[in-house]
Amino acid sequence: MRILIVDDDEIALELLSEALSGAGYEVTTAHNGREALEILRTGLYRIVISDWEMPEMTGIELCRRIRERSFASYVYIVLVTSRDGTEHVVQGLDAGADDFISKPFHPAELRVRVKSGIRLLSLESRNLTIFTLAKLAESRSPETGAHLERMREYCRILADRLGRKEKFRGEIDAEYVNLIYLTSPLHDIGKVGIPDSVLLKAGPLTDTEFEIMKSHVRIGADTLDAAGRLQPDAEFLRMAREIALTHHERYDGSGYPQGLVGDEIPLSGRIVALADVYDALTAKRVYKNAMSHDVARSLIVEESGVHFDPDVVDAFLEAEDEFVNVQKGFADDDSMDYFVNMVPAEVAG
Repeated sequence: MRILIVDDDEIALELLSEALSGAGYEVTTAHNGREALEILRTGLYRIVISDWEMPEMTGIELCRRIRERSFASYVYIVLVTSRDGTEHVVQGLDAGADDFISKPFHPAELRVRVKSGIRLLSLESRNLTIFTLAKLAESRSPETGAHLERMREYCRILADRLGRKEKFRGEIDAEYVNLIYLTSPLHDIGKVGIPDSVLLKAGPLTDTEFEIMKSHVRIGADTLDAAGRLQPDAEFLRMAREIALTHHERYDGSGYPQGLVGDEIPLSGRIVALADVYDALTAKRVYKNAMSHDVARSLIVEESGVHFDPDVVDAFLEAEDEFVNVQKGFADDDSMDYFVNMVPAEVAG
């Protein structure tokens, strides 16, 4: 995360810079508001820490100028000030400041306030990225939006159930459940790179076409990996990438693209694998009717330890009623799915 520090006092600049660069942040300094605005034009800085009292342009004026401009992303502003009292807080907030830190500052407090800003910026970036990419996938895929809605609900339910088990308490917490809910709609983002002749084919794929279709996992992973390099602190992009790459792996090692076995498959991929198959089985397609929950349940149980992680299957069985409610709540009679080509015939029906 790049941080811009603005202060006309060289000693203050040095102290602020040391406190943040020592915590691993990339720091750039400016000596006044006008210089800061020129630096911000690069679009590389999402956090600004500015002194209140400065010549040429005060911190308050800098806040106003930043808010007046249409930057591509939100800029989080922390004002450093010796002023106190409600009047000054109101003045700063009204100008566009997000937070304040008092002089003389404590390095630990400064780092905590920066972390708070990063959390807020990450939420903005995360939700915008997920929405944009999911809509992109939806525009090419024959799936409808209801598929994405069901998928994320199924994944949330499974993760929540698994998180109650002692085995997974060290891996699944509330943030994990939220992340898989947000990122699971990106599981097939790579389908944007599949030719229409394959993606939109009305019927089973040939062996050659199936190999082309299988490449969507690599395309999706590469796309999300590229985004992750631009935002290396974005945990949601790491989870989205592993889901895109591994949700067609099979517990017995016969899946693709890497042939991973058992726990070699990331937990998120194992969760999405079951959710995706269940939705393929219970949704109506142009070439088949929807299977009942009971039939889908039987097929999934048969694949426990083969296609699916037995622990994930157990979580599914514990949450059957929730699955049924989601399936009915987001029913989609007109949806299409070619996932039948990506699961064994006995599972796909």
